Amino acid sequence: MRRSSLETKATILAAARERFATDGYEKATIRAIAADADIDPSMVMRYFGNKEALFGAAAEFDLELPDLTEVPVDQLGNALAAHFVQRWERDGALLILLRVGVTNEAVAERMRTIFAAQLGPVVAKATGNSPDTAKRAGLASSQVLGMALCRYVLAFPPLATMSADEVVDWIGPTLQRYLTGTP
Repeated sequence: MRRSSLETKATILAAARERFATDGYEKATIRAIAADADIDPSMVMRYFGNKEALFGAAAEFDLELPDLTEVPVDQLGNALAAHFVQRWERDGALLILLRVGVTNEAVAERMRTIFAAQLGPVVAKATGNSPDTAKRAGLASSQVLGMALCRYVLAFPPLATMSADEVVDWIGPTLQRYLTGTP
């Protein structure tokens, strides 16, 4: 069965996401990804050029951050916590980045860029563009990334077995302080 160009690319990306999640960036190979996608390795190279570009495409994601300007100021932390818990629970691409980002500098830089570019403006808008917006966004990132690492990758008990609502109840106040509190 012949696939269209879009179908082939989507198949390669799905195989790459799975392989990177399973093997990590260093151990995943173009050959293994091509085998998983049931195509010749040259096709992977044709569409993506090299492993780094393929990883970049496989790890591309949108945090899908909500517009927090309609959320009451005293509820910003809970709203952001709820969003991130839901986002982590439904998107394997984020977990791929998290797993690989702790050991690979290029991937860590990708995560820093994504969080700064996407979370920074949301925090700035929600908190009135204060002069310490970058610090607030960085601290909020540390909280949601740390929670995700401990809950979904390392499976720390009891965090790994807590309900989503419980996680939000625990990390929401910390995010609230980072967003609107004083040092």
